[in-house]
Amino acid sequence: MSSAKTLNEIRKKGINALAKALGPIGMVRFLQSFDTGSGDYTKERYEWLDESVEDIVRKIRKVDK
Repeated sequence: MSSAKTLNEIRKKGINALAKALGPIGMVRFLQSFDTGSGDYTKERYEWLDESVEDIVRKIRKVDK
């Protein structure tokens, strides 16, 4: 049975695997494709959960103009 790896060890192995599979430039592009986002999802979720479908469609049409 193998011992549990630290998070740092897992990251290092993951980066090495990506570099081997994709090459250094592909690895960087892959890592850059992840966006952590911003804002407070939980708070915003409650704000848009109260909206009706009609309200959402109205907002979409307003932005689309």
